Amino acid sequence: MTPPRTQQIPVVVLAGFLGSGKTTLLNHLLRNRAGTRIGVIVNDFGSIEIDAMTVAGQVGSTVSLGNGCLCCAVDASELDTFLETLTRPSARLDLIVIEASGLAEPQELVRMLLASENPHILYGGLVEVVDAAEFDGVRERHPEIDRHLAVADLVVLNKTDRVGEAEQERLRAAVAELSGPAAVISAVHGRIDPELLFDPALRPDGEEKTRQLTFEDLLREEAGDDHDDHPGHLHAAYESVDFTSDVPLDPRRFIAFLDSRPEGLYRIKGFADFGAGDRDNKYALHAVGRFLRFVPQPWARGEQRLTQLVLIGAGIDAEALRAGLTACRAEPGESPEPEGASADGLDTADAERAMWGVLRYVQQEPGPEDVREEAAAEA
Repeated sequence: MTPPRTQQIPVVVLAGFLGSGKTTLLNHLLRNRAGTRIGVIVNDFGSIEIDAMTVAGQVGSTVSLGNGCLCCAVDASELDTFLETLTRPSARLDLIVIEASGLAEPQELVRMLLASENPHILYGGLVEVVDAAEFDGVRERHPEIDRHLAVADLVVLNKTDRVGEAEQERLRAAVAELSGPAAVISAVHGRIDPELLFDPALRPDGEEKTRQLTFEDLLREEAGDDHDDHPGHLHAAYESVDFTSDVPLDPRRFIAFLDSRPEGLYRIKGFADFGAGDRDNKYALHAVGRFLRFVPQPWARGEQRLTQLVLIGAGIDAEALRAGLTACRAEPGESPEPEGASADGLDTADAERAMWGVLRYVQQEPGPEDVREEAAAEA
């Protein structure tokens, strides 16, 4: 029997103009999914080719990619219906990727996700794929690309093997100027490290050992022994910073850190301990681009109370990030234990007031309570 779902499924929007390499990047993710079950929603009409498979471009069609991976061709107006299907426990998916039409307005898909009342999904970021060799021409023909880049969380400057080093630096600077705080990474043939977008799924022992041949297996077989599309070669494109503290974080300082996080910092994940601000719960943190969400979770009996975070980005200063997080730790006496509060409860009340900034990012009920929606609306 499948256990009830306790975690929300990240939904990543993959966008970019025709020919930028979106499908190539998607195929790369499917090849290197490390056991992660991926649902793919193709927002397009006509024939959509996903490598060796062709998905008939009829609205409402669904094709199994094997081992729980699905591909749906949908009209954006029916997005919620397919999200409902893909988030059922029986689908057992870990990630959903929406491949937007080459002429789609990605911010509209983002708005739909943020406004969705589906309690099982979590916004996983907007990834904009840019063709390095054709960027100037595409921008001339489609000036709306500036608007698309402005709301991206991660920009993949693809096909960099087709331009020289100096031209690549010029393009990176141009794209970075348009995309603001978004992380910008270079790629060839859409090869980015999948861990930029999702964490490898952990399966019970034996679950992946006895199974039918999957779409991932077919792609690997087709690639042959000389295939060099291994994620181990991709880590130079980004940095991962770990932070652990056995001292609780000051919630006001931590929110200030998150509000001013530097350009290029794409994902933050982990758990935060706010000490006297909430003695009963640790706070799971999910941040992607400008999106931020906290989820309180009860401490387990006997669990060591730690803040454990992982920060992922491109062109980031690891030491500066660690120093900034260290400065968020509460100083002795700043977060008094509840039993140390004064008779009128002012100390405890102050600790609770300090949590207001954190609680703004706790979703009380399904809805678009998200700072990212405002940024998308203004673009």
